[in-house]
Amino acid sequence: MGRILSTYIFPHPPIIVPEVGRGSEKDAQQTIDSIKKAAQKIKSENPDTIIVITPHGPVIGDYVYLSRAQYLKGNFGKFQAPRVKLEFQNNLPLVDKIIENIEINNISWQDQKGSVFKRLRRTDDLDHGALVPLYFISEELKDFKLIHIAPAWIPFRNLYKFGHCIGNAIKESNERVVVIASADLSHRLNSETAYGFSKDGKIFDELLVNSVSTSDVKTLLELDEDFCESAGECGLRSILVMLGAIDGMSIKPEIYSYEGPYGIGYAVARISVGEEDKSREILKDLEQEESERIKSLRANESQYVSLARNTLEAHVKDQEMVKDFDDLPEKMLHRKAGVFVSIKKDGQLRGCIGTIAPNRKNVAEEIMHNAISCGTQDPRFLPVAMDELDSLIYSVDVLGDPEPIDSMDELDVKRYGVIVREGFRSGLLLPDLEGIDTPREQVSIALRKAGISPAADYKLERFEVVRYT
Repeated sequence: MGRILSTYIFPHPPIIVPEVGRGSEKDAQQTIDSIKKAAQKIKSENPDTIIVITPHGPVIGDYVYLSRAQYLKGNFGKFQAPRVKLEFQNNLPLVDKIIENIEINNISWQDQKGSVFKRLRRTDDLDHGALVPLYFISEELKDFKLIHIAPAWIPFRNLYKFGHCIGNAIKESNERVVVIASADLSHRLNSETAYGFSKDGKIFDELLVNSVSTSDVKTLLELDEDFCESAGECGLRSILVMLGAIDGMSIKPEIYSYEGPYGIGYAVARISVGEEDKSREILKDLEQEESERIKSLRANESQYVSLARNTLEAHVKDQEMVKDFDDLPEKMLHRKAGVFVSIKKDGQLRGCIGTIAPNRKNVAEEIMHNAISCGTQDPRFLPVAMDELDSLIYSVDVLGDPEPIDSMDELDVKRYGVIVREGFRSGLLLPDLEGIDTPREQVSIALRKAGISPAADYKLERFEVVRYT
């Protein structure tokens, strides 16, 4: 049986590579010394394979990336040091085992031959997030295989689950593995950086270093994404994947160093990995908590949401339409209105489809048809699969009659949704959506959805909704 020997956090500023820094690297000497210490430790562990998880690899939306090239290579040409080149043999059998595990867990992936990868014109060269740690490791250790991974823009818990799949695949192999999370921390520690200063930068770095040193994984998984963006963090996703790989194992973390030269946070850390430890089955605990939360929502859901959920479930399971209206209130059966059905999974949107004006004979039928469309026809997502049904959370918005307005000044993003119209084009945005704080943002998104230029002579309407959960 294979095992993870240890995991590491490595920062990746190219400037610390002497051929790139040309003397400037001395400002990060503490980080360089710690990285060399970590590289020497990896040499003593003598792994068969090193897995590098880097935020600067081919990050492809909702798809995790795993290279399946036979050889993995790259150079520092982007940093005026093209003669510094590295090349490694890929551990393709272990990559295939990881892919088997993530497919079982419904995690989407791409390799360098994937259609999305090609459409976005990504390169499969090793990026600096991988090259910088490997530069120092290669000075100590020569004979190892490499796996190159980039995380996706998916919920933090799903990244942790992806890491868990990596850990399972390693156990199924005969490999002795070191896992490296390539991760700079905040890029906003002072006003001298290109990203500008944010008070959240220092808070984020202190929180992450403390969480790693105390093995407090749940705090990292529950971080607010807006806070992370404000902090200008770089490598949290890499770290979460790495931590997921050692879920259920006894661990002993050690922070080698932390400093913030150049206004960017650099942490170097090692986590030694021991035997199985059921008290650290964090993924299992999280899944149980989510299951209980959804059960509670189901027990208290409105009749509107219950109808939407039952309709989609019947369609996915049996391709049937719900026909029993006996328990529905009169206002659902005798009122007409536009309706939007929204679905979330793991806190992220999974589908949203609706009608501005009623197309059916009553609100009930409007909900039913839009629930099926939401789960199967939203072009942004694949159709809902049967094994997803138990993890979906629904809401239903019943729209009031729209009224014309003269300007954005008459909008309130919490109270009113907005409709933009130009000729035959129209776009709608519901009220009280996460991350939309101003009427200007609300209108801008609605225009983009409708394909209407902001410079066009468009009309505005507003409407209120009743949201059912």
